[in-house]
Amino acid sequence: MHIISGKVFSEAIQASNNLIKAVPLLGGSQSRADYEQALELVEYLVEHQPGHPLIEMLAVKVAKYEETAAEFAAFNARTQALPGGVALLRVLMDQHGLNQSSFVAEIGQRSYVNRILKGERRLTDKHKAALARRFNLPFEAFREA
Repeated sequence: MHIISGKVFSEAIQASNNLIKAVPLLGGSQSRADYEQALELVEYLVEHQPGHPLIEMLAVKVAKYEETAAEFAAFNARTQALPGGVALLRVLMDQHGLNQSSFVAEIGQRSYVNRILKGERRLTDKHKAALARRFNLPFEAFREA
């Protein structure tokens, strides 16, 4: 049994070493290029093999990179200070290259969106429902806490 286990362990270690060579972010790389490569791989897998276990492994490493990389520090600080729904709205704006004028149908005029992003106004249930439909997310994703 120990010989079989040793062989299995050896093969598992070799396979993981090969995976880290192919996708260095899985090994803890802090390189921007490795981060971008991992994002591209996640997008590919989600589109072509949505149940692949590598998606979850990569998502953890991508999230860790985004939480710790200096280039995301200002963004992370800004979103952590916002209520949950507003923070998600900021993330979606950044991801999709949207601005405050992009939400007339879901929220209203640019000035109202600006007040929500500043924390002077709150997202209403109507806003949350419209945003959830637009981005194909659950209504609960825009909750305040």
